[in-house]
Amino acid sequence: MNHDVLEALGVDVVVLGRSDSFVPVDTEAVSDEDRARGRACSAAHGLDAILTTDGDGNRPLLADEQGNWLRGDIVGLLCARELDIQALAVPASCNTAIENSDAFAEVLRTRIGSPYVLAGMEQLADRYERVAGFEANGGFLLGSTIEKDERLLEALPTRDALLPALTLMVSAARANKPLSQLVADLPARYTACDRLKAFPREHSQSLLESWQQDLTAMQRDLGLDSAIKTADTTDGLRVTLDNGEIVHLRPSGNAPELRCYAEAESEPRAVELVQGVLRKVLG
Repeated sequence: MNHDVLEALGVDVVVLGRSDSFVPVDTEAVSDEDRARGRACSAAHGLDAILTTDGDGNRPLLADEQGNWLRGDIVGLLCARELDIQALAVPASCNTAIENSDAFAEVLRTRIGSPYVLAGMEQLADRYERVAGFEANGGFLLGSTIEKDERLLEALPTRDALLPALTLMVSAARANKPLSQLVADLPARYTACDRLKAFPREHSQSLLESWQQDLTAMQRDLGLDSAIKTADTTDGLRVTLDNGEIVHLRPSGNAPELRCYAEAESEPRAVELVQGVLRKVLG
């Protein structure tokens, strides 16, 4: 159990909302209710961090001292930087603060899903000694055995929820900084994500194929404020606008849903962009 590990490491743990039954948690699209719950718990108990996971425990959901949940790709970025990782494999949906941080010799973008991240890590392992990967919804994959503080950390090329959470907690303690400051020190890029449920995959694919052929129509149909500069079809359709904002649309791989990711220089703008795009898609 996570609290057993934390207590063994000397952490003062407060157990909140424990359940013995499976609770589905979307670590990539945290609900407004869970956001409010995180802030309320932090305020009530004076916490330095909150840690939970998805239902099967392989993706972390980590909140800072204010109870604000951190995105999985930001947690992964901070963890990889702290572990002195040289090269990363990450899905196309991850935040571009990864490249903008200048912390890595190479960042390989893949399709969304751990099998693609693993394949990317294998490619990078031919060129680098310290390789890792992670997903936008959390779950850190360590592709190399590395030495840290005169100790060996064995490679674990499967999703790990504890390593990134513990790494950030230790990093914050050593720097005498709150978790929120670790995030604030990164390049100012913010991602928001939401989805349209009960949206047939065939409809999603048809829309994306038509827009891929006519990016001007995509800009017009979605009411985008800036012209589309580049398009990436690694997984779905991810476009970068002239103003630097990013819109990424893709059909879910395991449900009739259309997911939308947006990246901007402020969190409110990223949220506004996602909501506006999904409204336009619904017509």
